[in-house]
Amino acid sequence: MKISLVKQLILSLTLATGISAISTAYAHDVANAGYLNDTRGNVVKNNFNQCWRTGYWTPAMATAECDPDLVAKKDEPKKEAAKAAAPVAPVAGPAAPAVKVTFKAETLFDFDKAVVRAEGKKELDDKVVANMKAHPEVELLLVTGHADRLGSDKYNQNLSERRAAAVKDYLTSQGVAADRVKTAGKGESEPNADADTVNKCKGNKKTKKLIECLQPDRRVTVEPEIQVPTK
Repeated sequence: MKISLVKQLILSLTLATGISAISTAYAHDVANAGYLNDTRGNVVKNNFNQCWRTGYWTPAMATAECDPDLVAKKDEPKKEAAKAAAPVAPVAGPAAPAVKVTFKAETLFDFDKAVVRAEGKKELDDKVVANMKAHPEVELLLVTGHADRLGSDKYNQNLSERRAAAVKDYLTSQGVAADRVKTAGKGESEPNADADTVNKCKGNKKTKKLIECLQPDRRVTVEPEIQVPTK
């Protein structure tokens, strides 16, 4: 048995030596450059399934086939770096506070009407209904209707109140509790200060130009009136 094993080792060494002269010539051109290769580029192994390293082999040339342990160690820094670079999911914190939203009257209603349009319903769904469901800390929401100065004070007051009520009716139909919504109508008493319509829009004759100029005054605002601080 001992003689047979010695013969096998001698045969393996002889075979490897014969191939080494061939494989060394192109070892740098194949994937397994640090090991002896046959004419097909396959790594030469002994009877113990061990690869034969070349004289210029370095740990950097280690392959998973021949030196799996070395490859695992070599890849550890890369895995750690990838893990460190991986995005970290944000930690959920308190919901952002609800804020005031202003809608153009023309977005919510047809001209001189107080019935919420399909486009207006979508706007209310996206900006108010979803917000109220996400912010149970908002105990009371104030919906305020505003009109421009065209028409009588009484008419404008009535229109602004009906529009605020129409918005509330829609919000409650979408699951917002009625006792969480309060309405108010300001008529023409509060022109839009940001748009400075008082100075920019001259005259009282109902012309197309004046109607367009006074558009910022025709609006509905929705804002939290009572909001419990979030923890």
